[in-house]
Amino acid sequence: AAISGISQQYLSSLERGKNLTRLRDERNMTQKEIAAISGISQQYLSSLERGKRNPTVITIYQISLALNVDPMEFLRRIKKPKD
Repeated sequence: AAISGISQQYLSSLERGKNLTRLRDERNMTQKEIAAISGISQQYLSSLERGKRNPTVITIYQISLALNVDPMEFLRRIKKPKD
């Protein structure tokens, strides 16, 4: 069963990274600012955004607090606009 409207398929690391980048950009925040607020290194945030790392639930929670978003936003599949 789907959770809160999320597809049953898992998001790839790259898709989660794109979500993180989008959420950060929507708030006009830098990786450095998120790092300072969350306590997570800028280098680690960069690797998450590039899809090179898989965050733990705790890491997702810490980043979501820094961004002031629901942690589920990292896992939400973004609907692509139809042409």
